This record gives sequence, C-alpha cells and structure tokens, in this order.
Amino acid sequence: MGVINVNDIEVYAHHGCLDEEAVIGGRYMIDAVFHVDVKRAAHYDDLDLTIDYVKVTEIVQREMAIRAKLIETVGYRMLNALQNEFPQADSIRLRLTKISPPIPGQVGSVSIELRTHNE
Repeated sequence: MGVINVNDIEVYAHHGCLDEEAVIGGRYMIDAVFHVDVKRAAHYDDLDLTIDYVKVTEIVQREMAIRAKLIETVGYRMLNALQNEFPQADSIRLRLTKISPPIPGQVGSVSIELRTHNE
C-alpha cells in the first residue's frame, strides 16, 4: 500500500454566495491524497497502474471552472470525478481551501476536507 499526495494545486475560480465573487473570483488551493497499492506500478514502471498527477490536476481545474455557491458542492463533484478516474485508489481525501474569503475580520482561509467512504 502507498500514499500519493498531490499538494497545493492552485486555481483561480469564481465560487461563493456573493454576487461579487462571481465577477471577481478568488484563489483556491487543493490537496488530494490517494491510498493506493503502488507495488505493481513500481514493478512494471507503468503510469497506468498508479495515480497520474497530470490527470489529477486536469480534473481539479475542470471541476473548479464550474461555478458553485458552496465549496462543498465543488469538493464533492471533484471527489466523485477523482473516484471515477482512479478506481484503483482504495480511498481518496480531498482538501479544498479558499484563500482570503470575503468575510468580516482577518481570516486567512477556510477549507473543507472530504473523504471517500473507504478511508
């Protein structure tokens, strides 16, 4: 068993409940953690037997481009897409962070963390 981390995927997107967020947008960081058996991939040196970081990033960018009011909505959509693309993963954990959210006070970020039921 192995753990593959794809960290700090930075995306500019337009999520949020405020109308201004749809226009202005904001920065987001996404981390995806995959629990997967990497033994066969290592033995055969075969990318198709493991988690392709490029595909992970493409999925994250694609799902982040579809506007939603809640990052929870985007996160679940992204998690489902990752599960569909990488069925060999025993479990997936996803953290989606909104940098400098437009809320009162000094808040650096807010984030959600989602997991597949296997983890």
